[in-house]
Amino acid sequence: MILVTAANGNQGRLLIPKLLAAGQPVRACVRTEASAAQLRALGVQEVVAGDISEPAVLARAIEGVQKVYHVGPTIHPRERSMGLAVVDAARAEGVRHLVFSSVLHAITTDLVQHEIKRDIEEHLLSSGLEFTILQPANYMLPLKLRPVFEQGVFELSWSLERRQSLVDLGDVTDVARMALIESEHHAGATYELAAPGRYTAHELGDIISRVLDRPIAVREIDAGTYLRAWIGDADPQRVTHQIRVLRAISARYSSHDFVGNPNVLTWLLGRPPTTFEAYVRSQHDAFLRKAEQ
Repeated sequence: MILVTAANGNQGRLLIPKLLAAGQPVRACVRTEASAAQLRALGVQEVVAGDISEPAVLARAIEGVQKVYHVGPTIHPRERSMGLAVVDAARAEGVRHLVFSSVLHAITTDLVQHEIKRDIEEHLLSSGLEFTILQPANYMLPLKLRPVFEQGVFELSWSLERRQSLVDLGDVTDVARMALIESEHHAGATYELAAPGRYTAHELGDIISRVLDRPIAVREIDAGTYLRAWIGDADPQRVTHQIRVLRAISARYSSHDFVGNPNVLTWLLGRPPTTFEAYVRSQHDAFLRKAEQ
């Protein structure tokens, strides 16, 4: 049995069908019954709904599983304590292999979410568990492209001149599937996952423009606008952690490049990783199909 945490998130929605298609028994852990219903519709027979930061929920989720894929919830204020608790529970349960979704260059501790994942990595390394650590670059996400398709503007909340590496979540979850199913080949490994290319925002805009065959504007938005897009009208006193994370992202990515190398991902996949241009084309095709329905 494989436990997948944050199972209805960006990674889980792609990974779980791949595990099911490979005949793997899956237990999914999600926060809400609505998410649980969506996963049951995919064919997941065991779903635990609840906050995994609560010991009783974690105990139900991890009981009897042999492998765990842990994804920390995005900008969650208890991400660190959740991750540490998952490692401890896995050790107590006798889990054979824990695969942890971390982040590229977790040692970059002026990024709040990187420091958290670095701490979880260290705890996992000291746990005695068999492990695999995945360190993906920034994700290529439909959420970032939809406004570009609709409005013709590509926005970032950091310097447009800084370079970044990206990675397709489909490729990341292909690696996660391998690490979970073929554990003996990936135990003890830490894998940096990045697609080819180190792009400025202008270069990303040029690629999108070429795919769409129309001009695309590239614009830097201020940190305040970026924050409002994430937290909306929430009381700042209740989302102090989220604000720290987002401000740290804007500051770091405005002062430093965030780049990786595609060699490891290419070797793991046995094929070239998905390029940003190929990803944009696939997402634009999906966008057009949906618009025609």
